[in-house]
Amino acid sequence: MPSTSEDLHHGPEYGPIEIRFRETARERGGCFCVLLDPDRNTPDELSRAAEICQEGGADFIFVGSSLVLSSTFGRAVAAAKKGSELPVVIFPGHSSQVSGDADAILFLSLISGRNPEYLIGQHVVAAPLIHDLGLEVIPTGYMLVDSGHITSVQFMSMTAPMPRNKPDIAVAHGLAAKFLGMRFLYLEGGSGGEHDVPVEIVREVTQAVDLPLIVGGGIRTPEAARAKVEAGAACIVMGNSLEDMWTPEVVRELAEGVHLKE
Repeated sequence: MPSTSEDLHHGPEYGPIEIRFRETARERGGCFCVLLDPDRNTPDELSRAAEICQEGGADFIFVGSSLVLSSTFGRAVAAAKKGSELPVVIFPGHSSQVSGDADAILFLSLISGRNPEYLIGQHVVAAPLIHDLGLEVIPTGYMLVDSGHITSVQFMSMTAPMPRNKPDIAVAHGLAAKFLGMRFLYLEGGSGGEHDVPVEIVREVTQAVDLPLIVGGGIRTPEAARAKVEAGAACIVMGNSLEDMWTPEVVRELAEGVHLKE
């Protein structure tokens, strides 16, 4: 359902998860999202991690992988749902990463690259199944930013990231995403990136493009997360850097870095 009467008459019809993203970012100053990787964790581990995320104050759980090594993606999503009451959102790396157990899916178009498979090809394959399952879809312009070395998503998508010292390139891509009708932007440093997305890029994109901005990849500290939110990011995503230290206390410290308002 739409979030306001203005949306009803003049804007897109937002689903409940998209509304929750927008409201959480507004009310808490930023959303803290934890990415769970089914290729790196068993279903039992994912369920426990989801429980810890809820205990620690995370706002959303993302499930997805760039490598697609596991044939049990649906089980992974179900495990994340079992472990907590947080919304579970699919962060797909491939058209096979679809599950009716999720609450929504980020419909990612890799607009920073020029590989047609990740601009539209995988989307055409996945769309009928997503439609049949009735999954909430959040159209998202996905942009890779150079993080200092080749990341999994860069290698698997066969695309070049945007240079980290050229914010104007990111702004141009963000504007194009908006004009194409996408409703979120995602700046990605890549799983395990050596460097996170520069604050300058975050600031310039959010100043130029009035879409909620998700930022992930290479963020390892509450201070780094907070700097992105203060620069305008609506949501911060962390994943691999948490896996060796899953505790509610660690998650809470990171969540507090993201939540500018409490």
